Parts: sequence; C-alpha cells; structure tokens
Amino acid sequence: MKPDYKNWVPKSMVAGLAGGTVLVFLLFFLLGATGLILHGTPRLICGIVFGLGTLILLFFTIWMTALHRTFDYNGKRKLAETIIDGIAEKVSVPDGGTGLDVGCGSGALTIACAKRNPKAAMVGCDIWSGGYKGVYTKELCKTNAEAEGVANVSFEEGNAIHLPFADESFDAVTSNYVYHNVAGQDKQKLLMETLRVLKKGGTFAIHDLMSKARYGDMDVFMQKLRDEGYADVRLIDTTDGTFMGKKEAGWLGLGGSALLTGKK
Repeated sequence: MKPDYKNWVPKSMVAGLAGGTVLVFLLFFLLGATGLILHGTPRLICGIVFGLGTLILLFFTIWMTALHRTFDYNGKRKLAETIIDGIAEKVSVPDGGTGLDVGCGSGALTIACAKRNPKAAMVGCDIWSGGYKGVYTKELCKTNAEAEGVANVSFEEGNAIHLPFADESFDAVTSNYVYHNVAGQDKQKLLMETLRVLKKGGTFAIHDLMSKARYGDMDVFMQKLRDEGYADVRLIDTTDGTFMGKKEAGWLGLGGSALLTGKK
C-alpha cells in the first residue's frame, strides 16, 4: 500500500473550475453569441458578461491545473515533496522526545519528521475542516503512517489559534503553509501560540508565506524573540533556490515563502 498525501490543489477544485468554465461558456453561446434566445441589448450584455466570465474561469482552470501537476507527489516536479523533505531536515527531536506538527493535513510533514527522528515521537494536529474538509482527514493521516511503516506518530484534533496542549509540552515544533490560511488572525500571535508549547531548549522550523503584508515586520518579531532568550533565530527565504526559484514562486502564488527557525 502506498501513502496518499493528496494534493495542495485537489482534483475536485480543478474539476469544479473546469465545470464552471463549460457552464458559463454554454450560457455565453446560448444567450450572447447565437441570438437563439435573446436579442438586442440583453444579448449584448449577456455576451460581454458571460464571455468575460468564460475567459476568467478558463484562466484559473489552466492555472490550477498547472499548480496541481507541480505539487503532485507522483508528478515530475514534486514540489510539495521537496518542501516537506526540506522542512523535515530542519526538525531535530532528541531521543525520547516529542515533536509537534501544527496543521498536519494529510500527515506528510509529521511522518517525514518521524522518519528522520526514529527514536522520538511526532504528534500531528489539525482541525481537518475548512477548504480541505473531506480531502484531509485524521483517518487519512493514520493510513499514510501505516503505509509508510511509521509507528512513532499520532494525530490529534487541534486548532492553531488555541492549541490544546500545555505550555512547554514539545521538544520541537514545525508547520508548513498553515497560518496564512487562518483568516482574521494576527500571524505573529499564531507563531507565539505555537512557540508557547515548545520546551525551553526546543527547536522550531515554521514555513509559511511570511510576506510583510501578511506577517508584519518579521525583523522586529525576530528581535523580540532574541530579547526573550531565543537563540539562532533565522528567517530563510525558501524562494532563493532552497525549495524553488523566485519566478516559480511568483506564478505559483508562493511569493514570500520563508522558513523561520531557531531555538527557545
């Protein structure tokens, strides 16, 4: 049995866009292009509206199809796998310790970290709802761990806004492309909530779209961490060739991708 880590751009999303494109094109054809139903000004208005709608939906269908192929674990580029493996390399959990993956989705990063730290345990937490509801599930995570032959993992329900863990519960914390999806929340506060559950001396590796527009001034945030005693705090630009190039990040919508690392 092979693991199924799904795709960051689900097939259902691509199929929905393709279906919408076909539907809007049919409306354009019937109401705007042929004159079979409408005439005069109404026909002109429908032609413009549904014609533009068709072009917009076609653009997003092509774009999302390209993204799906780029992220596909079974595709040629396998960018998702490249990113997951790259983050896991930064996650070090001491023997007998426990690490936490916030927003684990299909369990890919949790399992990758568990593989790299076989004498430690990894916990993946997620709410398994929102835009990925039904795509990512707790059961899928467990199945993927079994398929990989990884036993040092467990999965729990947990919200990144208020993690269901006590202060200083974990020896390492990690996350990948999660916090930017949490609407209406201060992203730096989300980071601090994750660091709350990290033990003194524990390490962190958190990857997300950390542009200033989303996260505010990260230089100020990192200095705040240093002032509080955190060590080796770094923000690594992962669009500099680390995981992808800047041009690729741009057309994928992943501009601002960065990996925040350090030690508490």
